[in-house]
Amino acid sequence: MAEKLFLLFLSIVLLASTSFAGTFQVDPEHTQIHFSVKHLVIFTAHGNFTDFSGSVQTDPENNSLIAAEATIQTASIDTRKSKRDNYLRGEDFFAVKQYPEIYFKSKKITGSGSEITMIGDITIKGVTQEITLQGSFLGTTLDPQGNLRAKFTAAGTIIHKDFRLRRDKPNKTDQLTIGNKVKIRLEVEAVAH
Repeated sequence: MAEKLFLLFLSIVLLASTSFAGTFQVDPEHTQIHFSVKHLVIFTAHGNFTDFSGSVQTDPENNSLIAAEATIQTASIDTRKSKRDNYLRGEDFFAVKQYPEIYFKSKKITGSGSEITMIGDITIKGVTQEITLQGSFLGTTLDPQGNLRAKFTAAGTIIHKDFRLRRDKPNKTDQLTIGNKVKIRLEVEAVAH
């Protein structure tokens, strides 16, 4: 009888712990910030950022995301080619010494579950533009250590010339060496704060 009561109590505690809205800190070990851009028209170059922080707020009762914000260290760009990464850190692109961080803050999030739309402001190289991301809120759950975690994915596109990132010279076929559209994809896992 005592064992049944204990299991019932534990179930109530676990259920309650996952139903409260709260703030979660982004877990960099279980979060990825990807980007991709066309190169020479036919090749797609991929990369990510490895140093970042952020927070999210959720409404578990409605299976929805309330807010999200992040700060990304531009010097942490990684395309698996050190020469290219050093060039992207330079004055022509991210100018990391003058602009060491990228900022994002959501303004409005609609939808829930597998279909969410996040509208927010992203600041790159001192320029702020609105961006729309589409994704999924995967809910909250307890990890094996008993920590409450929230997960979501999101994807969108920015135009790199809007942020004064250098536009490459046209090649012989009069097309841009580097495409103007940059696709962004986020896989975020955050821990209750």
